[in-house]
Amino acid sequence: MGWGLRIAAGALAAVVILAAGLFWAGLRITAPGPLDEAATVVIPRGSGLEAIAIALADAGVVESPLLFIAGAQATGAVRELKAGEYAFAPGVSIDGVLKQLRQGRTVVRRLTVPEGLTVAQILSLLDAEPALAGTVSAKPAEGSLLPETYHYSYGDSRDALVGRMAAAMRSALAEAWARRAPDLPLATPGEALTLASIVEKETSVAEERPRVAGVFLNRLADGMRLQSDPTVIYALTDGSGELGRPLTRADWRFDSPYNTYVADGLPPGPIANPGRAAIDAVLNPERHEYVYFVADGSGGHAFARTLAEHNRNVARWRAVQRRPSDSDAAGE
Repeated sequence: MGWGLRIAAGALAAVVILAAGLFWAGLRITAPGPLDEAATVVIPRGSGLEAIAIALADAGVVESPLLFIAGAQATGAVRELKAGEYAFAPGVSIDGVLKQLRQGRTVVRRLTVPEGLTVAQILSLLDAEPALAGTVSAKPAEGSLLPETYHYSYGDSRDALVGRMAAAMRSALAEAWARRAPDLPLATPGEALTLASIVEKETSVAEERPRVAGVFLNRLADGMRLQSDPTVIYALTDGSGELGRPLTRADWRFDSPYNTYVADGLPPGPIANPGRAAIDAVLNPERHEYVYFVADGSGGHAFARTLAEHNRNVARWRAVQRRPSDSDAAGE
């Protein structure tokens, strides 16, 4: 055999071997992986290909780091792999893993901020989320964060999430203010936000919010003090949260501009972070003549137009409070 034929034969053999190798590698890359059950893996920012491969192999997502590296190189994905938290399905192939990492299909986490929390309480929620990073650079103003469910990814900053909450509140307040009812005794969106925070703390019954808002607006229009217990609690706790005990007569005399039993008009600012429904209730309240309300024992409130009617409602509420509960009657 001449050298030309030998070279040609050698080249052909090399091509066949290379093709067989690529075919084998392709089969390995697309074949089901070793993962028996769903697993979550965090790829830190700045991770190189080798570190990613080792993390995936340690979690049992891929068979070996070398095979994953070979797959990434063969598919051209080396420089396209994104950091983040990933959830991998059982049996996911290397090809499937590479697609997730290239597309950045990370785990979407959720944080629900309930209505009526103070800023201090919301910041505590954020501190308790281990998937968030960093600290909040400056404490936001009370009432400036919108209670909602927020989606975020592993490693997102607490500061950025607070910024989103503040932007959402600004947007919600501006939208509600633009469609407010006429002739409200509220001069600014800030006053509306302050009253909405009081309404939010006064009732958890959705249907009652516009009626409770109407009571406070009637009081403002008549020059009456708001006399709202949650404002006293906010003054006593300095906005840190719940008081942990019933209010006393001495508490109602506590000297603070936030205590609406001693101070006229609205407090200097919000006492909590109200939700959209409370803001809407204040800016589109129920029109009525009620100026008093008290708990009725069923979770809601009894409303009154006159002090005499209110006193009767208070007497009924006190009778409910004195009534023994079912557990007391059973000796439990």
